[in-house]
Parts: sequence; C-alpha cells; structure tokens
Amino acid sequence: MHIILKNFARISRFSLVTLLISAVLAGCAVGPDFKRPPAPAANGYTPAGSISEPTASAPIFAGESQRFNPVADIPFDWWTLFQSPQLNSLIKRAFKANPNIESAQAALRQAQEYAVAQEGFFYPTVGAGYTASRTKLAGNMSSGDPGPQGNGANLAAVPPTPTYYNFHVAQLTVGYVPDVFGLNRRQVESANTQVDTQKLQLEATYITMASNVVAAALQEASVRAQLAATERIVAINRENLDILRKQFNLGYVSGLEVAAQEASLAQAEQSLAPLQKQLEQTRDLIRVLAGNLPSEDVEEKFELASLHLPQELPLSLPSRIVEQRPDVRAAEEQLHFASAQAGVAVANRLPQFAVTGAIGGMADTPSWMFRTGGGFFNLAASVSQTIFDGGTLRAKSRAAEQALIQVGSQYRSTVMAALQNVADTLYAIQSDANALKAAATAAKAAQTTLDLTRKQYQLGYVNYQTQLAAEQNYLQAAINLAQAQTNRLGDTAALYQALGGGWWNRRDVTTTQETELLAAKKITSVQGEPAR
Repeated sequence: MHIILKNFARISRFSLVTLLISAVLAGCAVGPDFKRPPAPAANGYTPAGSISEPTASAPIFAGESQRFNPVADIPFDWWTLFQSPQLNSLIKRAFKANPNIESAQAALRQAQEYAVAQEGFFYPTVGAGYTASRTKLAGNMSSGDPGPQGNGANLAAVPPTPTYYNFHVAQLTVGYVPDVFGLNRRQVESANTQVDTQKLQLEATYITMASNVVAAALQEASVRAQLAATERIVAINRENLDILRKQFNLGYVSGLEVAAQEASLAQAEQSLAPLQKQLEQTRDLIRVLAGNLPSEDVEEKFELASLHLPQELPLSLPSRIVEQRPDVRAAEEQLHFASAQAGVAVANRLPQFAVTGAIGGMADTPSWMFRTGGGFFNLAASVSQTIFDGGTLRAKSRAAEQALIQVGSQYRSTVMAALQNVADTLYAIQSDANALKAAATAAKAAQTTLDLTRKQYQLGYVNYQTQLAAEQNYLQAAINLAQAQTNRLGDTAALYQALGGGWWNRRDVTTTQETELLAAKKITSVQGEPAR
C-alpha cells in the first residue's frame, strides 16, 4: 500500500500541474460576460404635477393626510406601522406555519445543492477499486505428450489436469476535465443565478404572505363595518315597523304602508346574508394564511377602529426600484442565466479536453500486488472536437443568443410593470383620499338627514316614503364610508409592497447564504449608490 500511495503522489503532482495549466487557459471563459442593465433614468413615476401632496384629509377615522418622504427606508416589518398587535401576531404566525414559506425555503436549498454539485466538476474525480478472482482453466486446453506413434495415444493414459489460479487487482483512478474554454465556469455561473433567483423568490414569498394577511385583515375589518352599518339599518326598519303596526291598529296608517315597511325590513335583512358569507370566507382565508385548517380558528379579529393609518410614506426613486423589487431582481437573474447559457453553448462547440490516470498493483496473492513487478500505472490525455453534427451545436448557440434577447425584453417589461405598479398605487392613494373625504361628507349629511327626517315623520311633517329614502341613503353612505376607509389602509399596504417590501432589512434569515446576499445587496440609504 505504501508503494501505491507513493505512486499516487506522483499522479497528484501531475494533476496539480494540469490544474494550474487549465486555470491559466480558463482565465477567460468564452461567451458574453454579464453586465447589469442600467437603472431607469426617470426621476418620478408620473408626469409633473399629476400627484399632489399632502393628500386630502377628513375629520374621521383613516382620514389623516399622508405625505411622501423620498429619503425614508422601508422596514421589513412595515405592517407594524398599522399599530395592530393582532395583525403583528398573525403575520408572525404565518411566517412560521404557512407551507408556502417552507416550500420556498426548500427550493432555495435545492438550488444551493445543485450549485455545489456543479462546482465539483472543477476538481479531479478520484476512485478506488479492488477486484479478486479465482479462475479454473480446463485441463484439455493442453495437448499433452504424444505417444510413440505420434498420434497422441498418451492422452488416454494421463487424465487432463485443470489449472487453478487467483488474481488480485487494486488501483486508484484519477479523472480530470480541464475547463479550458470556461464551459464549467458558465455552468456554475448559471447554477448560481438560480440560487440567487430562489433567494429572491423566498423574499417575494415573505412579502406576498405579509401583504395577503394585511389584505385579508382589512377585508375582515371592512366587512365587519359594513355589517354593523347594515345591522343598524335593520334595527331602524324594525323600529319603524313596530311604530307603523301600532299606528295601523289605531287607524292612522293603511295596510299598504305596513306592507311597504315589511318589504323594506326584509330587503335590509337580505343584505346581511352576503356580508355574513363574505365575513366567514375571509375568516377561512385568514386561518389558512396562518397555517391552520379552516376548522382551526385563530383568536385574532379585526375592526377598522383598531388600525392606524401611517401619515408618512416612503417613495423610492425609480432607479432604486430595480434594486428593491424582488420580481425585478429575479428577472435580472434570469437575464444573467441566459447570458451564462449563451457561453455554455459557445463552449460546447470548442474542443473538449480530458486527463485520466490509474495506478495500482496486480498479482495472484494480495501480498505480491505491490512488490517489484506487481505495480502498474497508466496516464492518458485526450482532446475531442465535433467535426460534423448536422448543425446541431451551431443551432443551439444561435438559440441561446435569441433566448438572451428574449429574456432581456422580458426584464425591461418587468421593470416597466413595476414602475407602473408604483404609479398606479400613487394615483390610488391620492384618489382614495379624495374619495374618503367625499364619503365622510356624504355620510355625515346622510346621518343628519335621517335624524331630521325621522323626527319630521314622527311629527307628521313628511310621509313614510320620505323616511324610507333617507334610511336607504344613510345605509349606502355608511357602506361607502367603510369601503373608503378600507381603501385608504389598503393603498398604504400596496405602496409598501410596490416599493419592494423592505426585504433587505429582514433580520430573521435562516441561512448563511441569505445573510451573504442581504449583506452584499443591502440598501442602506436612498441617497447612496445602490450596491452592485
């Protein structure tokens, strides 16, 4: 064994020399070198003057004026700005229990393992083998000693004797493929882009999960507010029906008016059913987002009054959106992947090199395998080049070039969609602030009109139909107000999501690779140059 290890050391030295030579040759991998696309040159999201600030305000819940701060960073836990302990608790639970998070984490680990596997091709492959065999050769393979007549009569007198022998072979094999033209470099580059893509997909999953929980919580709060308004209208209608029935018994009103009020009450009660269905379905969604089965309730419940509207909102420049949005960054990694694959296609058309070697010993007994005369080795180098393949490799190379153009266009489309998303959200923030102000004025006027109309009806100054109209107006105004308040809260959540969700400020990373990514790509100040 000492001899085989000594000889193996010689091959190892040869392999090191080969590695050094190939490293020099592979200093410049063939194919295009990836360059990050330039950031958008725009300084804003809308034409000048399209968005005014601060937004409109109203003296009602969620009616505060909001202002944009272009130098504010985005916290990862932006939902805490709504100041709802129930919301914070629910999102924390969703991050731990929702299977979508676990799936994204597993996809990241899978991509990391594939990248490690691809990097293994930079190193020689070393194997060891041992074979022991026992062989019997038939005795009649020898012609024997011919008799006096020379006709082989002596064979009948001497029985054939078979021959037995043992044979042992032990060897170490080394195989190495020098990365002369950077084929494996490009493959590793491709694998690493998939790792980065999965990291960004994981971050996007966190952001999407938080946004979905916030949206579900706001939906529940809105439906509860609409239910409360509708239940108040039902109570008013029941009260009016009791009054009308008493007046009918006294002969002051006709049966037609009683029937009309009964129909109005039934209509109001009917409007409760879809709201109750929507509330239960929203609760089902919240349970599933939290990682529960629909039958496993969560203790958190949401009311509009328990939420706070943030008054200062961040507004990153368009040039930073390409750094902050996970979808844009993932599209950039796909562009990087296509660039690396174009290099792979070029390298596949060039000569392929390989070095193989083996060292070992063989003998009829193990003790003689490594003695003088028992050892052996072989060393071989090969180069191969495809001469004719019907144009296959050339066509694949051209296809990779077109794929690079395609993914580049998709990247630009993703950037444009991201900027549009922010612009749409800004318009929504401004428009919904104006809508809430109008809804608050309308609700206040409808409440006043209903109170005065009820008093006038009781005093006999107006007819019953006038009161019914006032009640219906108040019902619609109350529902519109709840929806407008929900929209303002939802617009704020949508802006944080549109600006990237603050994933670069996440602290509860679980892997070293994620920590390295966040450290390398961390965005610390909107005034500084983005990390490249």
